[in-house]
Amino acid sequence: MALEESWGYDRRILHYIQNAAAHGLYEIRGLGAKRRLPHFDDLVFLGASLSRYPLEGYREKCTTKTILGSRYAKKPIQLEIPITIAGMSFGSLSTNVKEALGRAATAMGTSTTTGDGGMTSEERLSSKTLIYQCLPSRYGFNPDDVRRADAIEIVIGQGAKPGGGGMLLGQKMNARVAEMRTLPEGIDQRSACRHPDWTGPDDLVIKIQELRELTDWEKPIYVKLGASRPFNDVKLAVQAGADVIVVDGMQGGTAATQMVFIEHVGIPTLAAVRQAVDALEDLNMKGQVQLIVSGGIRTGADVAKAIALGADAVSIGQGVLMALGCNSETYVQNGAHYPAVEGYAAIGAAPGYCHHCHTGLCPVGITTQDEELAKRLEPEVGAKRVKNYLQTLNMELTTIARACGKQNIHHLEREDLVALTVEAAAMARLPLAGTDWTPGWP
Repeated sequence: MALEESWGYDRRILHYIQNAAAHGLYEIRGLGAKRRLPHFDDLVFLGASLSRYPLEGYREKCTTKTILGSRYAKKPIQLEIPITIAGMSFGSLSTNVKEALGRAATAMGTSTTTGDGGMTSEERLSSKTLIYQCLPSRYGFNPDDVRRADAIEIVIGQGAKPGGGGMLLGQKMNARVAEMRTLPEGIDQRSACRHPDWTGPDDLVIKIQELRELTDWEKPIYVKLGASRPFNDVKLAVQAGADVIVVDGMQGGTAATQMVFIEHVGIPTLAAVRQAVDALEDLNMKGQVQLIVSGGIRTGADVAKAIALGADAVSIGQGVLMALGCNSETYVQNGAHYPAVEGYAAIGAAPGYCHHCHTGLCPVGITTQDEELAKRLEPEVGAKRVKNYLQTLNMELTTIARACGKQNIHHLEREDLVALTVEAAAMARLPLAGTDWTPGWP
């Protein structure tokens, strides 16, 4: 009799059930969803030919300048490129990594973001434009650091775990991290899933006003939402007074959370973008309130598609970690390459398969607080790699924009896109390629 694997009880589900039966605990891991989801890859651009006029790549400019926070703030954020670095905490990442990200962002004229646990001096010094996050945990939250930041991002939720709080396991809670968060060293930290001083959008209005008064109305106020009900959530955030909305789809990553959150809570970024833009247009606030999209943005094509769908900018976390060397077979130290394979094997992983950020035993020195492991990521090396990555994305973005006849990347529009699958067409509300049919829409 031929061996036949059950669809409902394949090896993956069998492993899950047997692991649950053996331990009685859910699984925790890092990074983002591994399941196949409708994505930007399911869209393609309609480049110029006879009915459209392309721009010459080597002679005609394509502008990438991006302004964020122009609604109320006295000092909006001015970026050279529409690609920003997402909030990732000191605690989940090492000090060297935070410094490297700041250097790279500064070199490319863009911003980076603090994450949970507060602001490090290394990060502030290396980042020309730094966004300071205000999270439900309030760990490391410091009004003086708020004033030193260039914008404030109020985090309501995260794409990998909408409705869930953060985690930092004890093995990453070293003396400095613990001191910044006013927590015991070596003890697991679990953050609250909602802010302690409000129960709804009316209280968000008050919090935004407090932060504006604290910063003399200089700093833009971002509100970050994990994508679940973006149409209503975006409307409420705009009505509360946000300058910028950040929508994080379920492909977004995390340092550590329950796997059931990562794979089964939230909606894909592709669907979230369209609903967020619909909300802004419904309020007649498109252009007045800027939209940043995050969650699974990896390539210049992804960036271009998000902007064509209505985003003003994107934010990248996991892609930046991969650029630093996450899941690489080697790490660079003192100019020499060293193998990291044994380090992966020690935590039951392998290059290209690792999602063990929560362990603090990162073989390439990125998601760790171990002093020896952290040395494997030198700030100068990491900054150069991330700068090259962001530069490549921006070049790809402008290449696509020119091919569509745009002198400004913000002129990319929905008309420039079609979908390759019925699911993507319905979610993004775009016609299926080669037809004038948009599934689910008259």
